Amino acid sequence: MSGNEKEGLDASESDFDPSEEDDEAVDAEAETAAEQPADAEEAEAETTEDEEDAGPQLDEDVMPDEQSEADLLIPVEDYLGAGVHIGTQQKTQDMERFIHRVRDDGLYVLDVSMTDSRIRTAADFLANYDPEQILVASSRQYGRFPAEKFADAVGARARTGRFIPGTLTNPDYDGYIEPDVVVVTDPIGDSQAVKEAITVGIPVIAMCDSNNTTSNVDLVVPTNNKGRKALSVVYWLLANETLDRRGAEPSYGLEDFESEL
Repeated sequence: MSGNEKEGLDASESDFDPSEEDDEAVDAEAETAAEQPADAEEAEAETTEDEEDAGPQLDEDVMPDEQSEADLLIPVEDYLGAGVHIGTQQKTQDMERFIHRVRDDGLYVLDVSMTDSRIRTAADFLANYDPEQILVASSRQYGRFPAEKFADAVGARARTGRFIPGTLTNPDYDGYIEPDVVVVTDPIGDSQAVKEAITVGIPVIAMCDSNNTTSNVDLVVPTNNKGRKALSVVYWLLANETLDRRGAEPSYGLEDFESEL
């Protein structure tokens, strides 16, 4: 696959101290900077998932006119068909630079050319690490299967579902590991993984939607991080691009990353 010039990392400059409640919905509510309650986020996630599963919207304006479709890793129609561009009805100041426009229904549209570019940048970054020192975490239901397939493809480790406190910080815990970099599906749902990574000084790559804050994320991949098809596409591209940077032949198709409903 073709390459782009690297973009800089998104440096973390603030402290991170979310609640360590066991319930994932409580973690989400405590972490979100969009100041929406957990039930509102869940309702919005359902809307996003419905949107991305409704079928391609090929007439969408999803990137600046000066950006060439020929430079993308996959045709823009494939990004559209997966709903990668569909954000939420909230946006944070952190994510404003990744948003192309707002639709009539209030959903923010992410710039897919920036999604594409950041996938390449993340692959460049991950290729510098030993495979087994990469950890991917995903608490979101639709992110678990593609995250695990990503780990299989690149030789990384995966922790999906609830992230057990102490996984990165408590050497006495049986499941304790010491990765060199962490990839997460959503900084809100995966707040425990992000918190522990920051505590021990591990860089974080995160799939970020329009409603995410990024102060504790080192590299943002802007994308719909709630939709089944969108997460499958992004994890598939990230896996193949990482393998490509290592000089390995990418041998995984999108269908390998698609979870069943």
